[in-house]
Order: sequence, then C-alpha cells, then structure tokens
Amino acid sequence: MDPIVAASEFSFRVGFSGYSGHLRLEPLPPVERANPLKAVPDFIIPPAFAPETPESVKKYLEEKYLLPELDPDEFSPEKVGKQWDFDWFDKAKVHLEPSLSRSVVVPTWELPFRRFKKGASVQHRWEPKSVQMDVAHLMEGAQDSGSMPRMPGPAKDFVRGTTNNRPFRPGGLDDSQSSERILPDGACNGDWVREVLDGGPAQVIPPSCKHGLDLGDLKAYPYSWRVSKDQSVVKSTSGEKLSGLSVQFDDLFKKAWDDDIVEESSGYDTLIEAEPVKLENEMEKAATVTSSAPGSEASVLDEILLADPGGSTSRFDGTGDGGGQQPKEAWAVSGGSEGIADHFHELVPDMALDFPFELDTFQKAAIYYLEKGDSVFVAAHTSAGKTVVAEYAFALATKHCTRAVYTAPIKTISNQKYRDFCGKFDVGLLTGDVSLRPEASCLIMTTEILRSMLYRGADIIRDIEWVIFDEVHYVNDVERGVVWEEVIIMLPRHVNIVLLSATVPNTIEFADWIGRTKQKKIRVTGTSKRPVPLEHCLFYSGELYKICENETFLPQGWKAAKDAYKKKNSSTVGGGTGTYLGSAAAHGGARVQQRENPNRGKQNKHSGPQSLGNFSGSGGLSQSNWGSKRSEASLWLLLINKLSKKSLLPVVIFCFSKNRCDKSADNLTGTDLTSSSEKSEIRVFCDKAFSRLKGSDRNLPQVVRVQSLLRRGIGVHHAGLLPIVKEVVEMLFCRGVIKVLFSTETFAMGVNAPARTVVFDTLRKFDGKEFRQLLPGEYTQMAGRAGRRGLDKIGTVVVICRDEVPEERDLKHVIVGSATRLESQFRLTYTMILHLLRVEELKVEDMLKRSFAEFHAQKKLPEKQQLLMLKLAQPAKAIECIKGEPAIEEYYGMLTESEKYGNRVLETVMQSQTAQQFLLPGRVVVVKSQSVAEDHFLGVVLKAPSASSKQYIVLVLRPDLPLSMQDPSVNGILQGKDSSSSPQGYFIAPKSKRGDEEYFSGVSSRKGSGTVNIKLPHRGSAAGLNYEVIGVENKEFLSICNCKIKIDQVRLLEHNNSAAYSKTVQELLNQKSNGQYPPALDPVKDLKLRDVDLMETYYAWNNLLVKMAGNKCYGCIKFKEHIMLAKDLSKHREEVNALKYQMSDEALEKMPDFQGRIDVLKEIGCIDADLVVQIKGRVACEMNSGEELISTECLFENQLDDLQPEEAVALMSALVFQQKNTSEPSLTDNLAKAKKRLYDTAIRLGELQAHFKLPINPEEYARDNLKFGLVEVVYEWAKGTPFADICELTDVPEGLIVRTIVRLDETCREFKNAAAIMGNSALYKKMETASNAIKRDIVFAASLYITGV
Repeated sequence: MDPIVAASEFSFRVGFSGYSGHLRLEPLPPVERANPLKAVPDFIIPPAFAPETPESVKKYLEEKYLLPELDPDEFSPEKVGKQWDFDWFDKAKVHLEPSLSRSVVVPTWELPFRRFKKGASVQHRWEPKSVQMDVAHLMEGAQDSGSMPRMPGPAKDFVRGTTNNRPFRPGGLDDSQSSERILPDGACNGDWVREVLDGGPAQVIPPSCKHGLDLGDLKAYPYSWRVSKDQSVVKSTSGEKLSGLSVQFDDLFKKAWDDDIVEESSGYDTLIEAEPVKLENEMEKAATVTSSAPGSEASVLDEILLADPGGSTSRFDGTGDGGGQQPKEAWAVSGGSEGIADHFHELVPDMALDFPFELDTFQKAAIYYLEKGDSVFVAAHTSAGKTVVAEYAFALATKHCTRAVYTAPIKTISNQKYRDFCGKFDVGLLTGDVSLRPEASCLIMTTEILRSMLYRGADIIRDIEWVIFDEVHYVNDVERGVVWEEVIIMLPRHVNIVLLSATVPNTIEFADWIGRTKQKKIRVTGTSKRPVPLEHCLFYSGELYKICENETFLPQGWKAAKDAYKKKNSSTVGGGTGTYLGSAAAHGGARVQQRENPNRGKQNKHSGPQSLGNFSGSGGLSQSNWGSKRSEASLWLLLINKLSKKSLLPVVIFCFSKNRCDKSADNLTGTDLTSSSEKSEIRVFCDKAFSRLKGSDRNLPQVVRVQSLLRRGIGVHHAGLLPIVKEVVEMLFCRGVIKVLFSTETFAMGVNAPARTVVFDTLRKFDGKEFRQLLPGEYTQMAGRAGRRGLDKIGTVVVICRDEVPEERDLKHVIVGSATRLESQFRLTYTMILHLLRVEELKVEDMLKRSFAEFHAQKKLPEKQQLLMLKLAQPAKAIECIKGEPAIEEYYGMLTESEKYGNRVLETVMQSQTAQQFLLPGRVVVVKSQSVAEDHFLGVVLKAPSASSKQYIVLVLRPDLPLSMQDPSVNGILQGKDSSSSPQGYFIAPKSKRGDEEYFSGVSSRKGSGTVNIKLPHRGSAAGLNYEVIGVENKEFLSICNCKIKIDQVRLLEHNNSAAYSKTVQELLNQKSNGQYPPALDPVKDLKLRDVDLMETYYAWNNLLVKMAGNKCYGCIKFKEHIMLAKDLSKHREEVNALKYQMSDEALEKMPDFQGRIDVLKEIGCIDADLVVQIKGRVACEMNSGEELISTECLFENQLDDLQPEEAVALMSALVFQQKNTSEPSLTDNLAKAKKRLYDTAIRLGELQAHFKLPINPEEYARDNLKFGLVEVVYEWAKGTPFADICELTDVPEGLIVRTIVRLDETCREFKNAAAIMGNSALYKKMETASNAIKRDIVFAASLYITGV
C-alpha cells in the first residue's frame, strides 16, 4: 500500500498484526523512495492451511481435472430412478484414454554376415542398431478383417478359436483393397447430410436389422453451404472429368460451417504410399551396400546378393515391351543356390540349429532364405532331406520367441513328426481327437485344423511366424486338395510359408501363384538328384531283368525279359497238343479277363487277383497252376528267396487292395525270416505295446494274427488295421526286424520308413471309380521308399510280371515319365461361403479369384485392363444425321436381331423338301449379301443341283458394281434401297404391298447337253445393269419369291448368249414394283411350315423387318456410310463389354456354382437377403466332419430329440462313415424311423440344390453323404458291447470301425457347440453323454508315437 502522508510530514502505513489479523500502523522514515514491493501489505498464512508444494498442486489437479467423476447435479441421490434428459456425448464427463505414441524405437535386422560385433573376439554379441518406426507398421501383421479392432478372446479359445471371432485379414489384399472400412460414395461426400437437413427421410434401419432408431419427424434446418471440389471420390476412367461439386465430409462433422475453407493436401495419399516404398528401397540398398571393412570376401558376397535377383529370377510375365516399360515383377525366384552354398558359413555365421552332417546345396540355400525371412518352396525326392528345412524353421521360431506350425495331410505323419521333434523342440500336437501342449512354440497339426483356426480367428495366429506345408503335392487330391488352397489364401501377411513337396514339373508356376496371392517373393529351391540312386527290374519266371538305371531306360533288359517270355511260351506250345490247348485257354482267359476287369472291379472293390489288369493277368488263369493259391504262394517264395540271396531285404511289397495284402501275407505260411534274437525283440515290443489294452482286446483275431506274422518277419499295413496295430508294424519295420511288408500305397505317403527294396505287385490300381494304370508321380512316390540313406548304395525297385511282360511304352511312361503336375482341385463348399460372408474385406469372389484354378486368368488382368483403357481412350466417331436425331444405331440393332431370327428360320425352311420343290430353274429368289452395307440381290435360278454339283446356279443383279453404261431409269429404281435387308426380305412382305405378278412358264423348249460352259462367277452387263452368275448353297437364299420368269437355260449357260442375258435381266427388273422386291412364298400356305416355335420366330422376324422399313434411315442417301459407322461403334462396344466381363467377377469359372449355393443358403435360412449369416448359418459353420447342410437341418428339425444318446450317436455315424459297400445293418424300430427321416431330409436338400441349377443328383447326394453301414455297430458300442463282438456284426475292417468312431467323437463335439449356439441344453447334455459312451477301450487307445512304448 502506498504511504499515507499525514500532517507535519508524518508518514505511516497500515498492516496486519499477529495471528488474529488486527490492523496496525507502522511509522515510516521521513524520507523514503517509492518501492512497489514494500507497498504491498504483509500477509501471514494462518496455521490452518498447509503450505502449497508441487506435490500438493499435482494432487489437486488430478482430483479436480483428471479423475473421472459423475456430475453431482445429474447423479444426485434425489434423482435416483428418474429419467435423465441430457446429452451423454456433450455433458458426460468421460475422460478419454491417453493416446498411443505414433512411433517407437525398434532394432533393425541385418544379414548375418554384415553384423558388426564389438571387440576383436568372435564371441562378442551383435548389438543391432535401432530406428524409429511408425506403430502402424509394427501392427500390420495379424490385422483384423473388420473395420474395428478386436480384443484377444478368452484363453479357452486361444488355440482353436470360435465362430464368434472374425478371421484375421488375409495377406496379399493390400494392393487390391484398403485396410480401412470401405464407405459408400454418399457417405464420403456428405450428400446424405444435405438430404437430412433438407427434411428428407433418414436411413435409420441398418442392413439385415428389423428395427432401427426412432428419430421422430425431422424438420428442415436452416444452414449455409460452403461448396468445394470433391476430393474423396475415387478417380474413374480417363474419359470422365471429376468436375462435380459436393459438400466436404469433414466440414459437416467438425461443425465448421462458417470457418474458412482449409484445402486438403492433394499429395497426402501419395506421400503415405511413397513412404513404405522409400523405406523398402533404403532397406534394399542397405542390404547390398558393401561393408566398410575392405576385403575381397565381402565383395564376393555382394556379387552373390546382387546377381541373385536378376540372373536367377524366373519371369513369367516377360520383361515388358521395348517401349521403355519397366520389367514386370516375378514372384517365384529360383537359382543362385551354388553361390550361397560356397559361402554358406559366411552368409549364416550364427545358425539357429547345428546339424551333425554336411548340408546339401538346396538345404543351405533354403536355410539362408529362412534367415532372411523369405518364404521358401523346396521340391526334392523322397528321403532327400526336406525335413531339415522344417527343423530349421522350428529353430528360428524358438530363437525369435514366436511360433511355427507344421501341417501334414495325414494324421500318421503328424504323430510321427511329433515323436521325431519332441526331443529337439518345444512341440505340441493338434489333431481331430488329440490336443497335446497347444501352448508350445512349435505346433504339429493336420491341415484341416489350421484351416479351422484361420476361419475361426484363433488368437494364436498372431504369434505364428512360420507355417510349414509338408507333402504339398497332396494338393492334387480330389477330396482334400482344396484345403491347401484355402489355408494359403487365408494366411495373414506376417506369416511366412515353407512348402515341402516331391518333384513336380510346375513348381515355379505353383510358387508364382502363391507369391502373387500373398504379395511376397517365394524362393524356389530343391534337387532332382536322389540321395540313393534307384535301379528298376522286372521279375519274371524267377529271374530279375534290369530295365532302368540312373533315370535311364534300358531297352536291352526289357528285350531279355520279353525273349524269356516268348521262349517259355514256345516251349509250352511244343510240349504236346494237350498242354498247348490248356495253355492257350489259360492265356485267352487272361486276355478276356483283362478286358472285363474294370467292370468287375467296380462290382467287387476288394477283389484280389482280378485287379491286376494288363500287368498281371493271374485272375483269369483258373485252369493254370499260376492262378491258384499254391502258385501265388510259390511266386512270393521265389521272389523272397531271390531277394534274400542278393541281400535285398527288407522289402516293401505294394499291393493295391487291403484283401490282397492280407491274402498274400497269409500265403507265406512256412516262411520264417527272423533270428531268435529278433523274435525275442518282436515279442517283447508287442507285449509292451499291447499291454495298454484290456484282456478281451488283446485277444482280438487281428491282433493275434498280426503278432504271429510279425514273429516270422512278415508284416501287413493298410487302412483296415487297428491304429495301434499299424503303429506296431511301422515301428518294428523302422527297427529292421520286419523283412517283408505287404502294404497299400498309404505307407509310402504316411510313413517315413525306407527299405532296401520296393516291389510292385501290379502297375494298376482302383482309384475309387475305375481301374487305371499307375501315374508316374504315384510310382515315383512309392519307388522312393527304396534305398536307405547312409546304409544302401543303391535302391532296388521290382515289378512283378506274372503271365506276360508289360509293353516297353507303358513301362517307360510309368518309370521315367514326367510327374503329375500340380493342378487346382478348388471347389466351393457351404462352410467356406458362410465363413467368408462373416469377413468384411475378403469376399467369396476374392477367394475364387485367388484360387490356383483362376491363376492364369487373373495373371492376364493387367494386360486386359490396359487394353480396355486404350479402347476407352479412343475418340468416338460421331454420326451426323441430316434428318435430325441419329437413328442408325437403333436400325442396326434391329438389323442384327432380324439376322438372328432369319438364320433360325432359313436353316429349317431351306432344308425342307417343300422348299426344294420350288427352287427350280426360272424361280425368282433373293440372295443374301455378304456386306452389311449392301442390298441383298435379286436373282433367278438358272440350274438346280445335280450329281456333279451340289450348288444352285443363280443369276443375280449387282447394282453395287460400277456400271459401264448407266441407265437413268434403272438407276432411279435402285436408289434409296435398304442396304442390308429389304423390308419384304424373305417371303414376308406385308399383304398390302404384295402384287399379283404374272407367273411365267418354266424353262424354254430348247434341249441342251446340260453342261455349263461359263466359268463361275461370270460377270457381265445388260440392260444398263451389271449382273453375276454364281454358285449358291441353299442356306444362302434369303427368300423364295412367288413368281417365275422365262429363261433360256441352253443359251445362258452353254452358249453364253448376250441377248439371252439382256432379256433375263430385263425380265427380273420387270418383277420389281416401285423398287420393292416381289413378295415371297407364304411359309404356312406354300411352304407348309408347322412348327409353333418356328412360326413365332418367323412372325417376330416379320415385325422387325416392317419396323426397319418405317425407320427414317431406310432410303437415306448416307445410309451406307452411317451403317458402317454403326457397325464399327457396335463392334467397339462389344469389345469393351467383353473386356469388362472378362475382368468382372461374373467371368469366374465357379461363379454359377457360387450363385446357386447362395440361393440354397437363402432358401434354408442360413443367410438373409443381405447375405448376413443367421444363427442357422453359424450352426452350419460348426459342422466340419459331416455334410454341413444335412447336419444343420437334422439339428433344426429336432431329429435327435426323441432318440437316446446311444441311438443319436449311432445315427450320426452315417455322416462320417465312408465305405460304400457294406452288409445291411439290423436296426431297432426307432433307429429305422430316424434313418428314413434323415435320408428324406438329404433327398429334399438334394432336390433343392438341383432346383437351383447345381450339378447334383438328389439320390447320389443322399447316398454319398449318408452311409448307414455302421449304425448298428456304433449303437452296440455305445451300449458297452465289447469290441470283439461288434466286429462280428459287419464285414467292415476293424481299422475303419475305429476310425469312424474316433471321427464320431469329433462330430459329437461339433453338435455340442451347435447346441450351445442354439440354446438347446438338452441336446448339449445328450451329446456329452454320447461322447463319453463311445470313448473307451481300444478305440481311444493312445498313440504309441505320443506316449512311447
């Protein structure tokens, strides 16, 4: 406070005194300078207030402004239960979450040989450099397929997923579709807001919803619009101008109606797109720039890296045109393995997994590419070492703390790989019935399980770095090949792919498809060299004849076998008359049997010798000792002894029938191939393995029989064996104690157990439809089991010849022929459609486009798009009509349609006998013109067809040819004609215009020789008009007129008399009336046309021609010019439409099938009209083991409600059982009714699909998807009957029974999940009870591969 001046210059100031705050006066010195600080009165803080500190201020701010709180006025206790009338979004104090940082610092990856380590010692760790990166780039891996992000689900669904989840965004969609939600144009430019503010109706009901928001009556709102150019609309074709004006979308929602216009940066999108490219280019440069340390070694490595992409890339799309275009990018990159192998240890100094042996060249290349993070396709022969690549991918996943998935087509392979990898990695196993350690970093599963995880959006997908596809050539399988394509298409972008396959001809093509689909390069490597070379022999009459060695066919070996065959036959013939007759009958019977074999094989699938075909005809040798059981046993003994003497055991003998495997093994009753120590080992192993079975199961006939065979060193392996028995056989064979193994081809696919020798019982097999010769790929797969790496220098393959030697051509094709190409088996399924309808961005059409079947068509799309742009950019030719608005295009359309009608009529009428009777010499006709812009020609028949000539000789008037002498009168008649089709065209002139022309008599009375002395076509001029004599087919006549003229055939054709031609031309001109052609014969009265459809076509044609005559273009002087322009415009339009169609979804091969299936799903209620999946569709998504439609209808029709759990699970066995021909089961009355009810449902669904044009026969559909052969067996098993007793109820092998019941347990789980979705608790409990009833004893015995022995 400023000093107060009192009297006598006495100054004082007022202040506070003490704790009570009393005022006090403080005298001041007489002289004092003004001090602002001292002018402020002192303030002493009372002790009731704590001193303010930074902590207290921070706490006050947090409580006041940062902590969420409710408005005390609105949420007071007095207002509890009242209806609040307030705006939540504006007034509710809901504090926003703190925003995430836009960028983070992450370590950069470098090539191993470029990593700079601190210190001189090699033991020092590599310290990566760090860079700042946008968070969005790190989260581009497992993107959600929807527009809203998804939180991780519960732990129980982490591995398998659930139908409530959306699948993750598949990789490879980045270029075709934006990751953001696709909004309609109306939402982008704000037109809908303008409409609402104008008082228009608002769209308040979302698609597929029955109810929406109730906004009341919307009234018009006063506003002022700011208009600017629209930049949100996607640019269209080059011909369209983006000059439309619309309201800015952002302005509407920022409430910036009166603010200044802020122009958006037009280069923003370009900048966003350019950033990743720039980053990628910098990374490429960083990967190829030489190291700072000088040295020749680094330069050599750089040469390898720099030469690899350019010199070794297989470019499918060519290198572009010579016009300076950039070469098109190739996705399949092959070659360069040699340079990598030479410098492998420098390129990969720190391997994630060390191997105790020297790696092959292709293995080193694959490991180097895996280290770089590339996807790899490895194609090599069986036992070449492809598993090394899979192991290294597992090691990398372990090192990177990510996950790797190994998928196999067969459950046996999965179990084997689990055993092999268990000691090396953290491994888990997921199959239909087994789930072991799903939390492991390395998971082994069947391909169907992975597909289910992808469709159900399992959260574990986020962690997967590698997916290894083993036996990729299984994509050729008709039934299950589609699964591989689905999984490859659905994999997210962050997942890398490793494909292991046998050698196939189109490896590059398949890899190129995968690369294009996933938008990532696929490194192709492999080898065609076998680790153990093979030699192929024929076994005939106790001797081996080598026919192939080192992939080279040896004709001399085949000739030696053929000579032995001929010598044996000739000696048989010379032995005597009786022997000759018997032998001839035998061989004749064999030939008859060979021809009839395919049909007989279809009737009896398990026929043994009958299935030998051209390569083994023992089935027909009933009169010979070779065809008897004794002869069969002696053949095997002879072969085994021969192999044993040459030290060629153990041997795998491939028979293509389960019954034949069993019979062949049983024939070797007196053969014992094991030593006493081996017998002891076999007995101990079997006792341990079968000890887990209960007493009655240990004494099953199959178990006892197989054990007796195993003790003698003989094994059997096929699908009819119990799973535990098959595993015992496989493990003993791998130990080397089984010397002879009779097996079906599944042993070659599903078991990694090579042998010294492989024997083919026959080279023909039954593939489920017919008997056929083995394919080269199948033969190579099975023959590849010969030769054990590290044990044998050479593997032996033997083909048995019984009664004849196969032809050289057939053997060459099978042994050294090219393997089967990888071909797409893609097909649409209802489950696939329903799953994809739940994904916003991947439509079913996108799945079809990305299938291997559509690969070549989609590959050509850029070229077609470029061609389309060129055609659209062509300037359109304008038609300037002198009569006002152009109508020539309308006329041309009618002309084109009339030609279609006319051709249909003419094809029928002109071929008829009635028309032939009218086409005699002298008959006036109209002949078609070959040009659209020219008039049809009036003519007269000069000569009918004869034996020497099948054509009519006709004189036609040609006003289009230049005239030597022009007759004004004739010219006046001809002007103004219709250039394409006279309106009276073909016998269709309107009655009002028809004249009563005079009929002339036929030919002249002269008699000639009948020869034609003029050369056709003969041209001339008469009566001021050009004419032409030509040969005409009957289909070239446009109409037969109802008049005739006099002609002199002899003078015209034989003498070439000009006067005769003048007279004939003049007669023809006289038939015209006012420039109109003579009327035609009436089709009904004259030509006796009786076909109703043809009559309708005729009258439609007639009406069109009348309309054409009334068109203003008819008779125009510029008609010819304009009709050609209209033709060019129409052709251009058709070409553009054809290109658009080829580029559209409608051109997809499977599109009609897709439309039909969509209609079926709508009809049964799985989806609604807006293609939104309903609860019935969600239930169908759960059905994977059986036919989804039948299973879903069965549940929604409550067909299981009146059944006991045992009966329900027995009926469900019809959905999973696969064998066609079985004995008829005896069912209870309740089960018989349920069976008929389910079968009727299948028939109804089949008829519905046939109604919507799907290629389905209802009876076949029901028969193929419902097989009731094991209903009785499963019913008794669920009731507790021992396994030995249920096997007596049917002729189905024990192994198939177990397989069906195991799959049935999976079906029970699916039905249980479906019941939970439906809310049917009774069905849920019933399925749980049924599942527990069938899970017991030998059927669910644990695998030996998993638990060990």
